[in-house]
Amino acid sequence: MAGLGPFGPAPSLAIGVSGGPHSLALSLLAAEWTAARGGRVLALVADHGLRAGSDAEAQGVIARLGALGIPARLLSLGLLAGPALHERAREARLSALAQAAEAEGTPWLLLGHHRADQAETLAFRALRGSGEAGLAGMAPARPAGGVLILRPLLRALPGAIEAFLAARGLEPLRDPSNDDPRFARARLRRALGDPDGPGQAALAEAAEAFALRRKRLRGAVAARLAEAARFEPEGWARLDRRALGQDGVAEAALSALLRTLGGAVHPPGRAAVAALLARGAGSLGGVLWRGGLIGREPARCAGPLPARPGTLWDGRWRVISAPDGAWVGAWGGQEGERGGGRGTLPAFVAAGLPALRDGSGRLLSLPVRDGGAVLEFRPVSGPIA
Repeated sequence: MAGLGPFGPAPSLAIGVSGGPHSLALSLLAAEWTAARGGRVLALVADHGLRAGSDAEAQGVIARLGALGIPARLLSLGLLAGPALHERAREARLSALAQAAEAEGTPWLLLGHHRADQAETLAFRALRGSGEAGLAGMAPARPAGGVLILRPLLRALPGAIEAFLAARGLEPLRDPSNDDPRFARARLRRALGDPDGPGQAALAEAAEAFALRRKRLRGAVAARLAEAARFEPEGWARLDRRALGQDGVAEAALSALLRTLGGAVHPPGRAAVAALLARGAGSLGGVLWRGGLIGREPARCAGPLPARPGTLWDGRWRVISAPDGAWVGAWGGQEGERGGGRGTLPAFVAAGLPALRDGSGRLLSLPVRDGGAVLEFRPVSGPIA
């Protein structure tokens, strides 16, 4: 955990646990680390619901953690089979883990990625044409909504993790999909060979080098956005195209804007971002840029959801407080609605604002009217740069 803090006294940590070797080892190490500091841990076990018996398997993981003195909670995702299954499962799992960690009051969410995972991530992104930011791989620490994701094992060898569990007399679960050649990541994993070998070590070292370059780029992006953009509390911005520029920093700055204002975990592809930058207007990634204004494209907003404290709507807005039976969805910018009124907001921004309503559909709250007391702009991607 050195270098990932500070944590303060009695830290509260959440851990994403599948029951596999790396998350199981992490849960043990984190439990011992927090116990020595008077803190607490909570294991979060996600069941995707994709395999027969997965629910019983998840309950078995929870029982095993309980026997080790680690409290755990089940997250049932109910994911549907279909294209890009691994990618969709990974995103759904991460979103559910982050939301659960925040709801439980555990501001740090630990994940068990190790050195071979980092090498695999770099190789996978390189094959997909990622730029420098993507080739930096997974960050040891990054914000996700209201929590900070930490990866304490990112430099650990898979073999060392297996040896740690063997010394404790623990046999982890093995996910058969990790070796299923139907999935691209499984095929890549096989092609990369020995997870503790020199080839994967070189890839992991390359990811660290790209991470240093990403850190420098983020500083430049923050400076450029300070010059070119003025952010508004309703989750949009005024963007000066001339101040933004046309160089690589401008491309990275626009990419960060698209990710944050669109409520996305990842930005659109580089080529698409570069094309939008050259045009100076248009829509991409659910974000509309026109007339010096940039914000969420109303037609791409998420559907309505039951509103409970902690609910994240459209990847951008967090419900702070809500009465029973309330729901949140896109407002639509209806000027004549009682309690509404967009004031000086651009029409497309107002249309994409979240509206809190009661069971009868009566408007209860709008960010433009009530500030951040009920609905707060807190995108899943975290800080913009």
